Amino acid sequence: MDGHNCGNCGVDRETVDRVSKIMPDEPVLYDCAELLKMFGDSTRIRIIFVLCQGEMCVCDIANMLNMTQSAISHQLRILKQARLVSARRDGKTIYYSLCDDHVKTIFYHAMEHVME
Repeated sequence: MDGHNCGNCGVDRETVDRVSKIMPDEPVLYDCAELLKMFGDSTRIRIIFVLCQGEMCVCDIANMLNMTQSAISHQLRILKQARLVSARRDGKTIYYSLCDDHVKTIFYHAMEHVME
């Protein structure tokens, strides 16, 4: 048997019970899926990479990624709503940065995985 067909082998009750006890509630899994969707857009990934290097304003990010400030602002708004990016104002300029090291960790783990 190839291990993928459970037709006649029955249920491994011990494994099912063990995993069932630690299985997160559906809303938590939904929120996790929504978070991972944020990493599913190449523009957002490029912005996250840039912000992994440090805080930047929209103008600098747009210049670096060769995109319009409007396009960058739109993606930053999405990232901010997802609590991946935060903003701080200094005079008339707003600077964006990653909310915390978790974002950087998720990004770098993904990069490590695709580069293996």
